[in-house]
Amino acid sequence: MNQTDADAEDRALVARIARGDRSALEQLYRRHAPWMTARLESRCADPDLVDMALQDTFVSVWKSARKYRGDGQVGAWLWGIAVRRLIDQLRKKRPAPMAPDAVAAAQGGRGAIGFEDALIDSGAHGSLGPAIRNLHPDLQTVLIVTAIDGLSTKEAGHLLGVPQGTVKTRLMRARQQLQEAMS
Repeated sequence: MNQTDADAEDRALVARIARGDRSALEQLYRRHAPWMTARLESRCADPDLVDMALQDTFVSVWKSARKYRGDGQVGAWLWGIAVRRLIDQLRKKRPAPMAPDAVAAAQGGRGAIGFEDALIDSGAHGSLGPAIRNLHPDLQTVLIVTAIDGLSTKEAGHLLGVPQGTVKTRLMRARQQLQEAMS
C-alpha cells in the first residue's frame, strides 16, 4: 500500500469516527499508535506521561473528528494533537525545563533528538543536513521543536524553559545561519 492509499484509508477512518464509529477509532489507533509512541518517547522519558498523552490524543480525535478539515495527511494532524497533549501532560507535571545544553550533552554534543538525527544525517536534504548539524545546539533544538515538531514559539519556550522572545531570536539566528551556509 502506498502513502496515498494509506492516507485515503486514514481519511475514511476519520470520517467514520466523526459519525461515531468506535471500530474506526480502534483501527486508526492501531495504525498510528506505534510510531506516535516512539516519537513521543523521544521527547519525554516518562512512559506514563507518554501513555497519557497518546490516550488523550485519541480521545481528542474521537471528540473532534468532525472538525478535521482534510488539510494535509491524517498522520500529521494526529501528530499535531499528540505533541500538544504531551505538552499538556508536561505542564501538569511541571518538570524542570529542558536545557538545550543538556539535550546536546545527552546526544554527544548534537542538539537533534532521536529520529531527527537520522533524517538530518541521511543526506535527503542535500547540504541542509550538514548546515543544521553545524548550528549551535541551542539554535538546533529550537529549530527542531518548532519546524519538525510543529510547536509554537510559546510552546517551545515553555518546553525549553526560555522566554518566547528567546525562542524567536534563536529561530531568526538559525535561519540566518542556514541561509549563509546554503549560499
